[in-house]
Parts: sequence; structure tokens; C-alpha cells
Amino acid sequence: MKYQRIKSELYIKNREKFTSSMESNTLAVFNSNDIFPISADSTMPFEQHRDILHLTGVDQEESILVLFPDSSNPKHKEVLFLKETSELIAIWEGEKLDKKNAFEVSGIKTVYWLQDFPVIFKQMMSEADGIYLNTNEHLRAKTEVETREDRFIKKVKSDYPAHKTYKSAPIMHKIRSVKDPIEIELMQRACNITKAGINRLLKYIKPGVWEHHIEAELVHEFIMNSSKGFAYTPIIASGKNACVLHYIENNKECKDGDVILLDVGAEYANYASDLTRCIPVNGRFTDRQKEVYNAVLHVKKEAEKLLVPGVMMADYHKQVGHLMEEQLVNLKLISLDDIKNQNPDWPAYKKYFMHGTSHFIGLDTHDVGLWNEPIEAGMVFTCEPGIYIPEEGLGIRLEDDLVVQQSGSPFNLMSDIPLEVEEIEDAMNS
Repeated sequence: MKYQRIKSELYIKNREKFTSSMESNTLAVFNSNDIFPISADSTMPFEQHRDILHLTGVDQEESILVLFPDSSNPKHKEVLFLKETSELIAIWEGEKLDKKNAFEVSGIKTVYWLQDFPVIFKQMMSEADGIYLNTNEHLRAKTEVETREDRFIKKVKSDYPAHKTYKSAPIMHKIRSVKDPIEIELMQRACNITKAGINRLLKYIKPGVWEHHIEAELVHEFIMNSSKGFAYTPIIASGKNACVLHYIENNKECKDGDVILLDVGAEYANYASDLTRCIPVNGRFTDRQKEVYNAVLHVKKEAEKLLVPGVMMADYHKQVGHLMEEQLVNLKLISLDDIKNQNPDWPAYKKYFMHGTSHFIGLDTHDVGLWNEPIEAGMVFTCEPGIYIPEEGLGIRLEDDLVVQQSGSPFNLMSDIPLEVEEIEDAMNS
């Protein structure tokens, strides 16, 4: 791990929030992720399951958390099971958590080795009436690959058919969506690392550089600042590539007169940042590029004001759509007749702005949250309107990460990253 140890009080509070929502005499189980294979003996770098991470801070494989607040055994109200470490493992794989360090990380006093899990879990289940199972219920989740959690759920349903089952996901979506001040600090650190990368690029970009050269500059800056790297696959899209929403090839030369759309963000301590900036390759926007840029910027600034407690996300997105309509009419991309005759299920503005404006962000870039409940203070959202004009080879999207406040406009974690046209041009030409 490249990040400094996080205070265990965060995980203690997170577990208290979860257990306060559990049904009586039930337990909940959370498994770590697998190390996913590629081929031969190659594997993907380990990424911890965000739910067990959120509840324990344990950032290693083969870990299990069991929460049983009504257990008759005080030692079993919360239990952590870990892969037993040894000198041999330390030589081949590096240092793993021992029981003492696991307590210091998580605040959990009862720590057993993983081989003890079957016996102790059976004892706990004999006393419990039901169990919370942790399924991936993110609206955009791809669940074809069977996970460690999936295998556990199959076994529990087979071994304990008489127990009631409950879903952990709604509780986790609720508690993960409202960030603790400690989490906000970690997200700010991720945003600060992203800022360092953007500042580096503003001095580097010029005609003739390649998109993947820009990617390499960012990787260097991120890792130098204690990040593992990108929080998500970076989009570095010059010219017409910017009109492909999820362009990730990053393999084209950046030409004089083009604008580069950079959708990039560093992670820190597994927390994501998510930024989009648009930069003129030659250091100056044309009048038309500036016109489109400022239209997007206007929508972004007005949309931010709408991210306040009590608002429903569906209503928010509709309001942003109306803001975008006005700008597209001004840009002569759509007409009032287009709006008058539009299909309500696919409004006229969708021709040039076809994605949503905001999503939850936190331990996941597209973080979990309850979309059918009002916005609350402490939630963190992106705000990322865009206009994409394939016929002009121009795509503009602007994005920051915003913390919803109890009153007033949200707090921008990226407020000091150049955004205005003049700021970007001045930084590139100073």
C-alpha cells in the first residue's frame, strides 16, 4: 500500500451504522475479492472489495468480516478472519496483517485465522435466525464473473436453507453514499494528486505529442504522489476522438488546432477522483471552441447550484437538460422547433449531450448510492455536462467532484484546478 494508515475510528463508525440497520438476531458476512487470474500464472493486481474495505480497512485478499451484534458471545459481535501469515509468505508475497495489526487497522478485537472460519461460523449460524448476504446491486454492474462473495452465497444457501436471508446492498448503498469527514479528506488528497497531474500537462501539451504520452505524464505524477495510479481507465481524446464518450485507446497524435478532452483522475487509499478538462493542443482556443466551452461551463456552474439536500436525482437531471437546451439553441445546434417537436423520451438536447450529469463518487468512481432517495449533505457527486459535435470534430466536457453541504452550493474538491478558458490558456503560455 502506498497510502498512510487510516484512523480505525472511521471503520468503527461505519460498522455501527451498518449494524444499527440490521434485523434482530441476524448476522452479516462480507468477503474480500479474489485475485483474478489472466492466464498461465499471471494475475490482475489485487483490488479489495469496497464493502469489506469500508467496514474494516483491511486491504488484503482472503479476508472475511462477520457482524453479529446480538451474539450471546461478546467476542463474536464482530469477527475478522484473515489468511494466516508466516515468514515464508512474508518472503514471497510481502508482509500480511497479523492479529495485532489487524486490530490497529480495523478496531476489531476478535481476529481468527481463516482456517477457523467453518467451525466458528457454524457456531454463530446455529444461534442466528437470519443472515445478510452481500450481492452487487450497482445499477451498472456486470456480474458475469463469479466472485468469492458469489461462491460463499451459494454455499450458505445450500448449507443453511432454513435461515432467513436479507440484502446487505441497500444498507451499504445508504451508508457509503454519505461520506465521513475522514473520507472527504482522503478524496481531497486524491483530487490534489489529480491537480498535480493537470498542472504538469498544461506545461507539456503541444502539437505532435501523442495521447499515450499524456497518459504516461499523468501516471508519473500520480505514482510520485503516493497514488497507485488512475482511479479508472483514462480517457485522453484529441479532436474527433472526444465525441466517443468512452474512448480509451489513447493512441492518436494530438494535432495543432484540436482540443483534447481529458477525463482522468487519481486514486488515493482506494478513494477515487474524477476530473474532466478540455485543453487546446496549441495553447489557444479558437472562437468557436471557446463558444462551445463556455456554454458547457455555464451549464456546469448552474447545475452545481442544484446539488442540494432534498433534491431527487431524476428531477436534477431534467433541470440540467433544460439548461443545456438553452445553450444548444444559442450555439445554433438545435432550434426551438426541435424542442417543440421533440420525443419526450429522447429530448432534442440528447443529440449533443447524451449522458447524465452527475453520479456518486467515493471508493468506486461510479460509487453506490440510493438513486430513488433525496440528496443528503455529505454525499459526493461529479458534475460533468458536455457538448459533442462530431461534424466539427469537437467534444467538450467539464467535470469536478462536489461535496453536498447542509445549506448553499456544494464544496468543490477541485476548485483550484484551472477551469476557465483564460486560466488554461495562461497556464499553457506562461
